[in-house]
Amino acid sequence: MRHHDAPLRAPVVHDRHWAPDVLDSVRCSAVLLGLLLLVDLAAETFTAWRGFLWLALAALLLAVLYPARVTAGEGWLESRRLLRTQRVRTDLLVSVRCLDGVAQRLVLRDAFGDRVEIDPGVLIDNPDLWLRLAEDARRSVRGGSLLCGTTALRRITERVDRETARAVFKVSGLD
Repeated sequence: MRHHDAPLRAPVVHDRHWAPDVLDSVRCSAVLLGLLLLVDLAAETFTAWRGFLWLALAALLLAVLYPARVTAGEGWLESRRLLRTQRVRTDLLVSVRCLDGVAQRLVLRDAFGDRVEIDPGVLIDNPDLWLRLAEDARRSVRGGSLLCGTTALRRITERVDRETARAVFKVSGLD
């Protein structure tokens, strides 16, 4: 067994919004392609070369918009993109950092030097993913490997709790 592979004991959880997000990415790319082709045809400037260029531009937009598929099981978390998969042992985390910027990112590093960057919104929108990560992070703290990142984890816990409470109030009509 490689160091990346944790034995499967608990159920594997996935980002439940991933499939709709993929469809949205495909729709945006298709709309862009359709509009570009429509403008070209209306202007009577369409050629096979320009059609190929518009198709390449739509494919590039799809690659940029394509969401990462975040999956977690007991002791691991994985983020899959079109061309790359990142995986960390969450039961052996050494650091958790929030990177602020245009798109906020959560960076997880394990004792083997592997790292995963994910959108914290994925954890907030998927409490089951968050619970899996939080449980393993607590195991890392108890084991002494996670020395940097408890503040970032606490902030995400607060956001998950806030969003969960908001959803409960909304469903119950108390919002």
